Amino acid sequence: MATITLQGTPFETVGDLPAVGTQAPAFNLAKQDLKPATLDDFKGHKLVLNIVPSVDTGVCATSARKFNEEAASLENTKILTISKDLPFAMGRFCAAEGIEDVVMLSGFRDSEFGHAYGVGAEQGPFQGLYTRAVVVLDADHKVVYTEHVPEIAQEPDYESALNALQGA
Repeated sequence: MATITLQGTPFETVGDLPAVGTQAPAFNLAKQDLKPATLDDFKGHKLVLNIVPSVDTGVCATSARKFNEEAASLENTKILTISKDLPFAMGRFCAAEGIEDVVMLSGFRDSEFGHAYGVGAEQGPFQGLYTRAVVVLDADHKVVYTEHVPEIAQEPDYESALNALQGA
């Protein structure tokens, strides 16, 4: 379990992020059109999993925008922003923000993603949502970088996550 804080108040997650060097856990999330998206759908691509509580919060929106800006210049790489937001809300967010280079995925149907990736909030005001984390996968979907942001109201370390792609 990881201990995360929200404005200094601690709460725990359901587990830990996948270890660097391990194979990424499979997932089955929903795309904006409600069709399923699995890890296998992204075979051969490097992935940045930008895991957030909700795109309706300022920090989550900022991370989606920042990764969207970077995504256009990344070769053979997909940025996946993953939350429990409904796909309809994600679609509205992307349209309003002009986000076109990030794949938005929802875990609203999937109770396993939060456990498999160790990002489910077990208690506190974010109980039932995901905590803020970044997981970078190489083209074979091995984990090459992880960050579980310790204070949910802070942004991830974009530079380290994007640098991890260079060696992936």
